[in-house]
Amino acid sequence: MIRLLPRLHSIGTTWLVVLAFLISLPAVTTRINASDEIQFFAWLHSWTFDRDVDFENEYRYFFEAGPGRNPGFVDTFLEGTNEAGRRPNFAPIGSAILWLPFYAAGHLAAGLSGIATDGFSHPYIAATAYGSAVYGMLAVLLSAAITHRLLGRSGLGAALLVWIGTPLLFYMYVAPGFAHACSAFAVALFIWVWLHIRQRWSIAGVVALGLSAALLPMVREQDAFFVVGPALDFGRWAWRRLASERDGSGARPGRRVLLLAIVGLVTCVAAYTPQLASYLALNGHPGPTEAVARKMSWTSPHFFEVLLSLEHGLFLWTPLALVAAGGLVWLCVGTGRRTQATPPPGDRPHPDLAWIAGLMLLMGVLQVYVSGSVESWTVAGAFGQRRFVALTPLLTVGLAALWPLPGARVLHRGAAVTVAAVLVWWNLGLMAQFGLHLMDRQRLTLPDNARMTFVELPAMVPSILVRYFTDRDSLYGLPRQ
Repeated sequence: MIRLLPRLHSIGTTWLVVLAFLISLPAVTTRINASDEIQFFAWLHSWTFDRDVDFENEYRYFFEAGPGRNPGFVDTFLEGTNEAGRRPNFAPIGSAILWLPFYAAGHLAAGLSGIATDGFSHPYIAATAYGSAVYGMLAVLLSAAITHRLLGRSGLGAALLVWIGTPLLFYMYVAPGFAHACSAFAVALFIWVWLHIRQRWSIAGVVALGLSAALLPMVREQDAFFVVGPALDFGRWAWRRLASERDGSGARPGRRVLLLAIVGLVTCVAAYTPQLASYLALNGHPGPTEAVARKMSWTSPHFFEVLLSLEHGLFLWTPLALVAAGGLVWLCVGTGRRTQATPPPGDRPHPDLAWIAGLMLLMGVLQVYVSGSVESWTVAGAFGQRRFVALTPLLTVGLAALWPLPGARVLHRGAAVTVAAVLVWWNLGLMAQFGLHLMDRQRLTLPDNARMTFVELPAMVPSILVRYFTDRDSLYGLPRQ
């Protein structure tokens, strides 16, 4: 009974976090503005109302409604065509699939309230925005569960810090029409499944892993690189199996390894088929449009810039990510395998912690590699280095690894809390500056950003919050101040 108390406390805390999230839903911005958001949403309307892959009417609607009224949008989406002669859509279909239940709820809400049931009215857009927020919160909770499984202690605190200390918060509440909250969920789900099935590598387990793996590139293509970590882990397990003469059942281990590999691969390809079919119908071939391929330089010439540049470098916009990366390195070299002096059974660090942390580091490096390969690596005009929101579960594990354990010196705990508070406030401060257009949205000017965040902004917080919740429309389209 005594051993159950910490778990019951953890469950209670998790439900409090869920309740706080539900209370925060009015903070979700229920509109679509950027061209990327329009492309993701267009799949929903085209599937459910038009039953085609012709996005002319979706793009025309958003042009006339306002978000698409810029020369770049017109040139690309209303005048340009892809290699199949259709209006292009560079977005994969995964976010639309995840949003479908919420979109259906929006259709029901529109019908019950007497609002136009045309797939475009506010209930539909609001429902997808809330859907992104829900998937972002699920990513937070899954990241906490992943951390607990690896470190043997609660990961909820670290997950909450990553939630409010990285751009995930922005793409859950301010710009939920992007795919990044869904991406964080898909990656967290994939890693959670991997960690649960890797001990036995059963048929059911590889089927689940194959399904979750297929979702990754269907949400964001570059997330496919996360598959490398579990693939290497399976290879390591298979090598060890093949090194033995026979398994416990007397069957040849090679047959089982081959069967598992085939089942996992076939499941993944089968689950990915809707995306291939969508590519074929839209682009005339089962792959992304040729324009995407032309934007890639596979030597990753911007590898270090996506981390350190003032133009949306990850570690400058989100220094909490640098701390978390250090935590993964610490786990990888083996010095991070700390726990309580006498942990209860089941609450000890994972026996393969260093190996798994190394694979997580590799997955992170591969995300840096592919982001550095994109011609538009600066993600100009976006908040932060948004392509790394998918790293949410990895950042949570790394941050939790460095967090002082219960019983640590007061000085150490105080230092950790102070550093975390400063880094979280840096993220919140940049969000406010970005939203109010008090900064250059293309690049950081660190002295100015720091002065605004830590000196001027605290006094502005009450008025910003009042304006955000009572007159949010007044914050849109503000000129540079």
